[in-house]
Amino acid sequence: MKIDTRKIKSDEAVEIYITASVTPNVALKKQANELFSSIRQVLESEGAHILQERVLGTDSALQIAQVVRADVYGSYDDGVEPAWLVVPEGINGQLAGVQVHALSAGGRPKILRSGTMPCGRLVHVGDNDYLTISCIQAPEARQAAKQTQLMLEKAEAVLKQAGTDMHSVPRTWMWLGDILSWYNKFNKTRNRFFAERGLIGNGTVNRMPASTGIGIVPRNGAICGMDLVAVVGPNKSIEYLNAGGNQNSALKYGSAFSRASRVKTPAGTTLFVSGTASIGMNGKTTNIGDAQKQIEESINNVRAVLREMQGGDNDVVQATAYCKTAEAEKLFLNEYGNLAWPTLTAVADICRDDLLFEIEATAAIAKQANLNKQTNV
Repeated sequence: MKIDTRKIKSDEAVEIYITASVTPNVALKKQANELFSSIRQVLESEGAHILQERVLGTDSALQIAQVVRADVYGSYDDGVEPAWLVVPEGINGQLAGVQVHALSAGGRPKILRSGTMPCGRLVHVGDNDYLTISCIQAPEARQAAKQTQLMLEKAEAVLKQAGTDMHSVPRTWMWLGDILSWYNKFNKTRNRFFAERGLIGNGTVNRMPASTGIGIVPRNGAICGMDLVAVVGPNKSIEYLNAGGNQNSALKYGSAFSRASRVKTPAGTTLFVSGTASIGMNGKTTNIGDAQKQIEESINNVRAVLREMQGGDNDVVQATAYCKTAEAEKLFLNEYGNLAWPTLTAVADICRDDLLFEIEATAAIAKQANLNKQTNV
């Protein structure tokens, strides 16, 4: 297996980003045990607790991983489930890997709930409260658009527990099963919700979170689910890049997200770069039918955003590459397997049928400017 650990430090906290992927052709239970045991070792060595976690794999692989995780984590399992995300079998087999964002800052996070269900974590460091929500969803609403609306309302209710609202959210991830059949309906629902909350609209300074909307379904059969990060602190603590790098505002073609956001986090400054694809300034897909060129342009687009937000390759602490086919995944790994970004790959539908690749990145700039990298294979 491969585990990549990136740490950024301040006097108040250590943030830890873990990207773990499996060794192919190993029994699933053994793969899961290696993954979660290695993650637990990192948590123990740093005195850290999980803030947010995602596990990607086939449905059968996730069933095994869920049992193994609970057994291996022990007391590190605080009841907040990771985002269990169903993807097709990829180049590494049925279990694509795990991503964790953890924090060492003195105490355990407070657990946030949606109704009675643990769904998020809250920590206070310095002047800010920092919170995460993992794969909140609303399967009780049958139609996709209604699930989206209720999912957003549930997230808003959790944010209110921390005395805040959607104006404090720099980053969301939208997990959208069968995305190509209803992405326009999703956008209309999200746009209306954001307009009603004053995040977008005439005369409004747009405060759209950076976001990824990708064709991955949550494991329990809901049509959609959402992860988010929120930071509650001084006014104007979140900066949004609505348009930048090599791309115009996504809102111009009906999708309410910023290209990136920048925010103070417990150990420094975090740059969230949205899911980014081969889309030109005019909002149209480029390099149609050419996966290699789409991959290259997507990566160049992310790098352009990073530069504009005063970051670079060496600041990236976590990335996810979404590949429409196993062939595109193989091409990405062959061409960019040595990319400095710790990247997890997954096979997934992109939001347009002519897009073959999408990639997102999280970059972190420590207060003490000492990014530590540790990779084991």
